[in-house]
This record gives sequence, structure tokens and C-alpha cells, in this order.
Amino acid sequence: MVQCRAAEERDVEAIAALHADSWRRNYRGAYLDSYLDGDVVADRRAVWTERITRPEPSFRTLIADDDGAFAGFAHTKLDDDPTWGALLDNLHVVHERKGHGIGTVLMAATARAVVEASPGSGLYLWVLEQNAAAQAFYAARGGVDVEHAIRGPFAGGGTAPARRIAWRDPSSLFENA
Repeated sequence: MVQCRAAEERDVEAIAALHADSWRRNYRGAYLDSYLDGDVVADRRAVWTERITRPEPSFRTLIADDDGAFAGFAHTKLDDDPTWGALLDNLHVVHERKGHGIGTVLMAATARAVVEASPGSGLYLWVLEQNAAAQAFYAARGGVDVEHAIRGPFAGGGTAPARRIAWRDPSSLFENA
């Protein structure tokens, strides 16, 4: 059974390792190889230590536990955009656990956090055009492709075409979980 909870300092290592692994698997060609082949884990550890130990009031970082094991995380910034609302900045699931509903549960928990903190807010994210699997995942959950743009520069350098995916009413994500 997948349960979501707020991230804690003890989760930083697992978050950093998953974030680095996900970038290495999915972002080649967008992020510079020299960066992805370097110590991405240390870079992500520094970012997540800051975000978790000294969070901004608008941050919501959630952990998915699957029978007590770390299975993924989502990080959202409330009220990020006056038109689109809260930014789902990160959603990553442990590679071996993909396809088991963990991402769907994280999306629903994220939507609940947004609705509770900012009633009436929308939810959006950016997904790289090269990440067709993620685009299909978001489309299956009612996300609407509303904009295309070049994004970056990313951590370590690089830019890539991306799509803004939006949910005007994040509560629609409750139905999928």
C-alpha cells in the first residue's frame, strides 16, 4: 500500500539519489553529458538538503512509501504562476517501481496539498519533449498540453524543448488515485 507523507531530513539521501538516477535515465541530450556523468548525486544532495531543512513556505515535498520502502517523491511550489498556479517541479518514481500506481498516488497527494493550501489554484508542470512516457502519463491523468517552449539552462547547462502541462482544477487528480 502506497502512502504519502511530508519529506523529512532523513529522506534527503534517497531523494538525491533518485533525482540523479532519473535525470541520467531521462534527460540525456537535454542536460550536458559532462554534468550527468559527474557527481549529480552531490549536486542534488545540496539542493535537497536546502529544500528540506530550510523550506520556503510555498514548498510542498512529498514522499511515497510503498510498504515502508522509499518509492518516489514530488516537489511543488504553491502560487508559482498567476495564470497556471502551483508548479509541480519534480515527480520521480524509483525506476523498478514504475507502473505500479506510485506516480498516480503522488499526483493525487500533490493535488490535495495544492487544493488545501491554495483553493482555486491550478497545477502545472514542464515536461521535456523527449520524455514521451511522462507526457503519456500526464495526459492519462487529464493534463492538458498548453504551451511549448525552450527550457533551461538546466543544472550543469543545456536547454531543450518542453511542454507545459496543466490542470485548471487539480481536484480532478483525486479520481485517479
